[in-house]
Amino acid sequence: MWLAPPNVLRQRPRNRGKKGGRRTKYPCLARRDARPCEVQNLARYSPGFTEQKAQQYRIKDTCHGPEVWEIKWHTCWRKTHGDRLVSRQGTLIVARNVLTGETKYFFSNRVPGRNGWTLRDLLRVAFGRWQVEACFREAKEELGWDHFECRGWRCIHRHLYVTILSGLFCARVRQQLSPSNLVTSGELLTMEQVRRAADVFLAAIDLPPQHSRQIYEAELERQRYHQRRNAAAARSHRKTRLQQLHHLGIDPDQIKSALPKQPPC
Repeated sequence: MWLAPPNVLRQRPRNRGKKGGRRTKYPCLARRDARPCEVQNLARYSPGFTEQKAQQYRIKDTCHGPEVWEIKWHTCWRKTHGDRLVSRQGTLIVARNVLTGETKYFFSNRVPGRNGWTLRDLLRVAFGRWQVEACFREAKEELGWDHFECRGWRCIHRHLYVTILSGLFCARVRQQLSPSNLVTSGELLTMEQVRRAADVFLAAIDLPPQHSRQIYEAELERQRYHQRRNAAAARSHRKTRLQQLHHLGIDPDQIKSALPKQPPC
């Protein structure tokens, strides 16, 4: 990438003499701008980032507590292939976790302050991919998304459709039975609990009422036990993370936030 737009030569300069060797193909980048830099080197050595003060953002709230990242960003241009050679102006975002030191790089084709986009909007999109990754992981672990053993695209597609519909059903049940204020408390129903409840219901649907009631009560007591354990673990993790942030002099409630806006009640 480049932090300043490189010059693109569309045709051979007139004052350039003929020299031996391989002929240059046009359009091409100017010689002094022909070599872009890697994002790691830009973030570490470029004055556009080194002279910039990092901004602390509260990215998301999980059952482990709030996550705070230090954000730096700069407009940039990316190297492309073909006749264009250089992409349109975009944004390079460098994010560092204040607790773990993990660093992530994001490139967006949008620029803050243009067409109604803000840095908070870009951060929500950039850090929103963990929800997609969690959805894929749960579908593989609980619903057997990666357990297909078949031949032909039609059979594979059928397996994917059934798995996706099963995941949608479990997500609707979780959304209906778990209010949004339980997400950070650890009391939110998990995919594994919803899947087990559905399995128990289907296994006991043809049994006598007395036996089915016993199976339901046993499964309900099991889920209540795990809910209490999850809630206790969430409170402990949240308390520990808040202490770590306060030790660094960071108050998550006083810094900038990239959390999605809550809909009005």
